[in-house]
Amino acid sequence: MSHASTPPASDCDVLVIGAGAGGLSAAITARKLGLDVIVVEKEPVFGGTAAFSGGVLWIPGNPHARQAGITDSREAARTYMRHETGDFHDAEAVETFLDAGPEMVEFFERETEVKFVPTLYPDYHPDAPGGVDIGRSILAAPYDIRGLGKDMARLRPPLSTITFIGMMFNSSNADIKHFFNATKSLHSALYVVKRLANHFKELLLYRRGVQVTSGNALAARLAKSALDLGIPIHTDTPAKELVIENGRIRGAVVDGAGGRTRITSRRAVVLASGGFSHDVERLAKAYPHVRRGGEHFSPVPSGNTGDGARLAESAGGRVDIRFPDAAAWMPVSKVPQGGGRFGAFPHLLDRYKPGIIGVLRNGRRFTNESNSYHDVGAAMVAACEGQAETAMWLICNHATLSKYGLGHAKPAPMPVAPAVRNGYLVKGRTLAELAQRAGIDPAGLEQTVREYDRHAAKGEDPAHGRGRTTFNRYLADPAQQPNPCVAPVGDGPYYALKLVMGDLGTFDGIRTNVAGQVLGASGEAIPGLYAVGNDRASVMGGNYPGAGITLGPIMTFGWLSARHIAGVWQPRAEAAPAQREAERQPA
Repeated sequence: MSHASTPPASDCDVLVIGAGAGGLSAAITARKLGLDVIVVEKEPVFGGTAAFSGGVLWIPGNPHARQAGITDSREAARTYMRHETGDFHDAEAVETFLDAGPEMVEFFERETEVKFVPTLYPDYHPDAPGGVDIGRSILAAPYDIRGLGKDMARLRPPLSTITFIGMMFNSSNADIKHFFNATKSLHSALYVVKRLANHFKELLLYRRGVQVTSGNALAARLAKSALDLGIPIHTDTPAKELVIENGRIRGAVVDGAGGRTRITSRRAVVLASGGFSHDVERLAKAYPHVRRGGEHFSPVPSGNTGDGARLAESAGGRVDIRFPDAAAWMPVSKVPQGGGRFGAFPHLLDRYKPGIIGVLRNGRRFTNESNSYHDVGAAMVAACEGQAETAMWLICNHATLSKYGLGHAKPAPMPVAPAVRNGYLVKGRTLAELAQRAGIDPAGLEQTVREYDRHAAKGEDPAHGRGRTTFNRYLADPAQQPNPCVAPVGDGPYYALKLVMGDLGTFDGIRTNVAGQVLGASGEAIPGLYAVGNDRASVMGGNYPGAGITLGPIMTFGWLSARHIAGVWQPRAEAAPAQREAERQPA
């Protein structure tokens, strides 16, 4: 096991720059194939964006769906991806992903500590051609991080704003359902008491929760697998420049505990630094709301500053801004944390609940609030075109907030007054008073709520079709009938919560071929240089078709890149150019 204080070795077969899901999946695979691997990570912790995520992988045809007898087909998945990727459909990459995804899952579950469980997630657009209501998304199994031993301290903690006193929840597990129901069910109340008692015991003994779920469990399982294989993970060790000899990448210069060191790689350097979500200069070019002067507040790790992109460009690689949406949009609220600091709260659950609506500054609704975070974010960017600020406000009354919570403000019996005092929530006795205090047009808001409530009383939303799809209803309230997503806003007092734009990771990125080799200006592969994870341009073409469409391809293509480096796999393009050309033709 390697700690931040240990200087890195000077040579290896494969040098991986970044210790997130993409980098670790590539490192583990390469080591399993007999290659000598070193991982360097600039931050003091490992886990990358995956450690903050839901830990879901979108893998059509995955073994868990097959074992459950869920009916799906390769043709349906192909049709769905063609529909979702649109003008940016890459048949070769899609076919490779559909081929390799299930094999990747089987490999990691058979050979490593990485384990998954099935979920009930529908595709985000289940009514689109090829979409399904269940089966393509799997979730990292919970993990006891004491298995990491002394390296437990180097695991990136979960995103603090979405934990409760450090306790992790997942939208598809039992915890959150029991916590919402604790005041109404003795069974749920007893469950919550037991869960809290165990968590406080963990805090006392280890100063953090050790029973982790979601992406924190995935990051921990990947790190445990790498460390068990003897792969050193050098944290606090940023890569500064690539070593290029005779046109081939031969390693990198890194800053470690012992100063600046050159690490030579005999086969490849793999860029896995997490994308450019905090690269201010690149964001100004890539994100339309930033170009027009709006705010961007990303919940992803602050270390994702585009290091991989800059290293690739220094070697002649290309980083194009070409997708219609350059990132996986995530509307977030800013949680006051004292001293002028704010934390980002990603709105993953509340928008789906009945009685909560989203409006613009003019007081008008602009989209189906129960669509995916990315779809709501894209609609928000489009609706605010021509305005300096890209923002929306969630609106509800006191009864709804007490039942479901609103953003970081928890449901009853947790008090709401502190969130009003610190400015996180705005409160008003009437809609007009609320609008005035929040900076929303009062007449627009009053008219919107009046029109919405008239239809919502019957469970209808003719304006935006809320509750129309299985995904809309998945995170809503099944007890609310006839439409689990729709209920009137109702009588005051009222609350408003301002949301700005964030992201869950970049879609645009380094241009690669299917194997992950970084491509130069003329389209040729740069010898010895690969990109994985969010450093690599997404196979989804700037769209978000389902839960886990980031981590699914990240782990799949990380696995494939390592196999290509080891010489045990080659893309269809290398094996059968004629077949590739046939697949590029329209369906």
